[in-house]
Amino acid sequence: MITKRIIPCLDVRNGRVVKGVNFKELNDVNSPVELAKFYSDNGADELVFYDITASSDGRKIFTDILRETAQNVFIPLTVGGGISSVKDFERVLGCGADKVSVNTGAINNPSLIPEAAKLYGSQCVVISADIKRVGNQFNIFARGGRDDTGIEAIEWVKKCVGNGAGEVVVNSIDTDGVKKGFDLELLEKICAVVNVPVIASGGAGCIEDFITLFKKIPDVSAGLAASIFHFGEVKIYVKDNNILVRL
Repeated sequence: MITKRIIPCLDVRNGRVVKGVNFKELNDVNSPVELAKFYSDNGADELVFYDITASSDGRKIFTDILRETAQNVFIPLTVGGGISSVKDFERVLGCGADKVSVNTGAINNPSLIPEAAKLYGSQCVVISADIKRVGNQFNIFARGGRDDTGIEAIEWVKKCVGNGAGEVVVNSIDTDGVKKGFDLELLEKICAVVNVPVIASGGAGCIEDFITLFKKIPDVSAGLAASIFHFGEVKIYVKDNNILVRL
């Protein structure tokens, strides 16, 4: 069985980690530097750092807090928020990121993914898709889940991978913070159209949700979560039910 990854996510606003429900009602959690170090020291496979208001505020990611966070972790670090050009890729990578996550920037500039993949390699380019059910289809949302683009999500993700994205983070707005399990229907549809690692995000409420995810959709490479790790509800790693994870 292919090893599965467990990834804590730091949603950062104004230099602090926050968490909400369905991308709303954000509450303060902790310092990203302290949390990042804790996760790095306690078994996380990777770490994701999102400056969640960079795109909606129309600004670049705060590099000072990012640089300090990167200096305190010794696991792969994916960073996103306000990424709109290859210069942003260069700046974030220069702060210590291993991979760069893009959503709104790729929607506004379709050439961004192939340009970044050519310069830095596909393994460095992550498409982070914020997806919500609208009527009878899944739509892509921009600006931190604020704007419905009307773009059909499954084909959009397929297109981004075809253009050079080497990894996909599927952020389900419908299940975000609800803690009733990952969006298995959405994840199954995404896995059926891409051949790169897919990371499930949104909905984890207990250890069983990770087990269900990996057993029902074996093509999913990783499970990402925030609040259940931040508040100590679930340990960072899972080793049970014949699910192989990195320890």
